[in-house]
Formats: sequence, C-alpha cells, structure tokens
Amino acid sequence: MNAALIIQRLLALPRSAKRWLQAAYDFLVLLLSLYLAYVLRMESFVLREPLAFALAAPTTAAVGVAAFERLGLYRALVRYGGTQQIPAVAGGVLAAAIALSLMAWTQELFVPRSVPALFALISLPLVAGTRVLLRHTLIRLRRLPKPLVAIYGAGSAGCELAGALNAGSEFQPAFFIDDNSALHGSSVMGLPVFAPQSLEKMIADYEIKRLFMATPSASPLKKRQILERLVQLPIPVLTVPSVAELLSGRLSISALREVSVEDLLGREPVPPHTDWLDADIHNKVVMVTGAGGSIGSEICRLALARQPAALILFELSELALYNIEAELKTLGRTLVSSTRIHACLGSVRDESRVANVISQYQVNTVYHAAAYKHVPLVEDNISEGVLNNVFGTQVLAYCAMAAGVSTFVMISTDKAVRPTSAMGASKRMAELICQALAQEQTRLRFSMVRFGNVLDSSGSVVPLFRKQIHSGGPVTVTHREVTRYFMTIREAAELVIQAGAMATGGEVFVLDMGEPVKIAELAQRMIQLSGMQARDQSNPEGDIEIIYTGLRAGEKLYEELLISHNTSPTKHPRIQSCRESFLPLHVLLHELTQLKLACDSQQDVEIRKILMQLPLCYSSVQM
Repeated sequence: MNAALIIQRLLALPRSAKRWLQAAYDFLVLLLSLYLAYVLRMESFVLREPLAFALAAPTTAAVGVAAFERLGLYRALVRYGGTQQIPAVAGGVLAAAIALSLMAWTQELFVPRSVPALFALISLPLVAGTRVLLRHTLIRLRRLPKPLVAIYGAGSAGCELAGALNAGSEFQPAFFIDDNSALHGSSVMGLPVFAPQSLEKMIADYEIKRLFMATPSASPLKKRQILERLVQLPIPVLTVPSVAELLSGRLSISALREVSVEDLLGREPVPPHTDWLDADIHNKVVMVTGAGGSIGSEICRLALARQPAALILFELSELALYNIEAELKTLGRTLVSSTRIHACLGSVRDESRVANVISQYQVNTVYHAAAYKHVPLVEDNISEGVLNNVFGTQVLAYCAMAAGVSTFVMISTDKAVRPTSAMGASKRMAELICQALAQEQTRLRFSMVRFGNVLDSSGSVVPLFRKQIHSGGPVTVTHREVTRYFMTIREAAELVIQAGAMATGGEVFVLDMGEPVKIAELAQRMIQLSGMQARDQSNPEGDIEIIYTGLRAGEKLYEELLISHNTSPTKHPRIQSCRESFLPLHVLLHELTQLKLACDSQQDVEIRKILMQLPLCYSSVQM
C-alpha cells in the first residue's frame, strides 16, 4: 500500500478518530524528543537514570498533549492549517518543557538543566514539521493530473460549475463553449471560450474526457437543438439541473446528471391552466385507481398540490401502494397540506370493495388509471387483461354512478385506435362503456383521455435501453421502422387533469404528442449520450450493438390517436376533443355478457373472436 493511499484512507476517517490519532502521535513524538534530549546531553544512547526518565517522560508528554488540545491544535484541519498551527505547537511544547523543569525541581529527578531546552528544540520541528509536510503532501496529491472536461455555457451556471470542478478532485475544466459570439476568443475564469463549431477539434486537441452542459435556463427547444450537435461527439455528455432544481441549493458536482431522453426530445411546455387543475380537485375527495403506477402516481402528486379534501389511493399492488403513500405523506408535509391520504388495497374488479371505498369516503372525482397495459403480456393472458381493463372499468363506472360521483376520467391509450392487440381492444371496449353510460345519464360526467407512451413509465423502452447500455449491450429493438409518440409523465398527467375539467360528458380527448420518434433512432441517441457508438454494418468498431428482434404479438409499426378525424380544438392548444361512434348501452351490455362468460371460462379463442366481431376495428394482423 503506497503512501498516497494510506493518506487518503486516513482522511476518510471520522473527525473524532483523526483527533485521537493526532494526540497519540504527538504523545509518542514528545516521548521520543525527551529521550533524544537526554541522548544529546549525555552523549550516550543508554540512559544514566532510567527510572527518572520513566517518571518524567509520560507526564511531560501528557502535559504537552493537553496544552495542544487547549490551544486548539486538534480542532484545526491539517490540510488547511500549515504554518498557522505553529503558535499552538510552540505553546504546547513550552508548557511541556516548563512541566519537565518543575518536576525536576520539586521531585529532585535527574534532569540536567539543558534537557528541557533541548527537548523543546527537538519536539517543535517534529510536531509542527510533520503537519506542514503532511499539508504539502495533500496539496501535491490534489494537484495530480485530473481528466480534462469542457463546459458548454459560459454563463453563471457554467462559471459556478468551473469553480466547483477546480475545488474538487475529479475533473479539471479546460475550456468553455458558448453560443454567444461576443465571448469567443475571450477568457472566463481563466479558461478560453470557443465557438460550438470548433468543439470537435478542441476535444481532440485537449483530449477531453467529458462534456458538461451548463445551460439550465435554456428552453427545452434550445436544449434539444444543442444536444442534437452534442450527441455526435465521442464522449459522455452530462448536464446540470434546471433552474427550478437549482433553486434548492448551490450547484455541486453531485448535481450533474446524465442527459435524459426528456432533454433530447423536449418541447416547449404549455403552462397549465390553474383553474382547470383545481376544478375537479380543490377541496374535493379525489380517488385515483392504479395509484402506484406511472401515470396514477403522477396524478396523485399533482392532485395533492391542488389541496383536495382527501386523496384516495386505490391500488392492487401492496408494494406500489406502500411506496406512493409514503412518498405522498412526505410531500404533504413539505406542502403543509391538510389533505387526508387514504391507502386502499383492492382490485377494480371487486365490486363490493370498490363500492365500499367510494361510498365510505364520499368520492367526488375518479381518475381511472388502473389497467394492464403491457401488450405482449396481455396477449398471453387475454382473459385476465379483458377482465381487468374492461370489466374493472364497468364495475368502477357503475359504483361511481350509484354513489353520486360527479366526475369520472378514464386514462386510455393510442393502442385503442384500430387495435392490433388484445390490450388495445380491451381499452377501446372500456372507452365504449364510458361513452354509453355518458349517454344514459348526465349526473356523472364521463370523459376519456387518449395518449401514447410516456417516458420512463413502467414497460417503456427508455429504462430498458438505459439498463442494456449500462450492462454493455446489446440494445434490443423490435423493428427498424417502428415509431412511437412520447410525452413526459408530468405533462401527460397535467393534460389529463385539465382535459377532465373541460369535459361536458362523453368526450374522447386526444393529447398532442408532438412528432413520432423512431425507436431505432432513439436507441442510437441514448448510446451516443453515454459517450459510445452504436455497432452496426456501417460502424463495425462501435461499442454497443443494436439487434432487431421482430415485432411481438399485437404490436404495430405505427400508432394512431384518432379513429375518425371528426375532431375539434379545445381552449388548450395540446388537447383535442372528438366524439367517436359507440354502441347503445343495451346493445353493449349484451355483448359484455357474452364476453364475460368467455373470460370466466378462460376461452381465449372465443374472447378474441368476440372482440373482433365488435365495432372496435380490431384486427390481430400486425400493421
């Protein structure tokens, strides 16, 4: 074990342990100094009166250590103290020398008159010099070559990041990159500023190992434009948090994070309309089914911030319910919220349980997010998928009507449009139930909100790709041409709540998902964001291989959001409303009866046959 490693381990010890080590070291040094003083005075390594030494030495050393403690020597940090600690050392040594002289005089010990002076002269450089030497060693270790990094953005966040990097031991900032041409060729914090066009050359010239993006105040669109250039670089790209995240404290190295897909696909946010967020939530009893899922949990977080009278978390998974309840209670304390939070285990298929929860808590608003949504799993377990997604919705809707609930918002999916999967067909059936019931009565306001994939949700390709990249690959993509719509979980949940508030009854709301994204391109970009290259025929020397596994049962190449094009805009620019065709309730109930019998007997072929006969545009042929 080398000296540098030993020093690093000593520095990692608790503060109290370091103080004891210093005291023990000083005690031994003072003993050695007194012995050397005797040796010099007597010109012999053999002590003439060892008993006198044995009596005087421990007391002298103990007085010195006590004086060091009293003078604050052990409160000072060695790495920052240096010569500033010499007065405390001199005071302690002087106290020890005086104590030695007093013992010699009062107890008539054999201590030659020159020994206390020699003792002081020897112990002072040994105690103080060791500390000075240790400090210089630490400084030298901190100055060992550190990997060079570049910072994109020479503004306040970039300067603060450069200062944090200089003070740390991980990275050394080499230069800034900034879009502001007025800064090009200048120096900021002693670092040169270059134009983005020269970035690739500068990375090669300086042998840059990382690039840190310090543009927290830039708009999502601006960040996306910057990242489109940066993902082509052969080094990892990290970013500082947004302005909102930075408000909680000063920037530190630990605040740096990998560039997320949200950053790469980000679009300009539309501020939510607070009146719509409050309309069905503020001072009301809100029930969220599937409260532990990706969308359900985000709706819960947003709802809690709107100060409902009570928030009912209805969830089948015990672990998911435990996690979201604990998180919301912590969030509630932060928000100083008086909202009552009730965690209710149960299935939406259990009529007595659902009815009891709704009536017990006198629910006003239901956000129905509970569903089995993983396409291949529902294909292989079609009876369970239909029972949960279709009949769970029917049970919940009837219980809500019977209990006098005022608002019912169902979370749907783009896979319900001309479905090629049992999951999509089951969600379209759930929409038909809500549409039919909306026409039969007006007391309960039904609406459905249809959208595509949300980033980092359970079952999303994003966390799967991230895991595969971190493990060295390969990254698995079903098809080279498969495309999907993506939206952040927060934006989707905000739009769901606002759409529900705009409903008059029976509408299907469609969220603006932006531009569709090719999954193969998404995989390549995620690999590039990690500082690696995709390995394929055009780049056989790449780091991570992308393999194509083929479309799974029920999967489409392209997703749609509309069955018909009979849409109308709403007051929100990212929410469209459409009234699509549906079955009258008495016809639908007859079909549901046949479907329920097939599900209860687990006749998968019959279930699929019934679904294909219904006006769902359902086809098992992959598109």
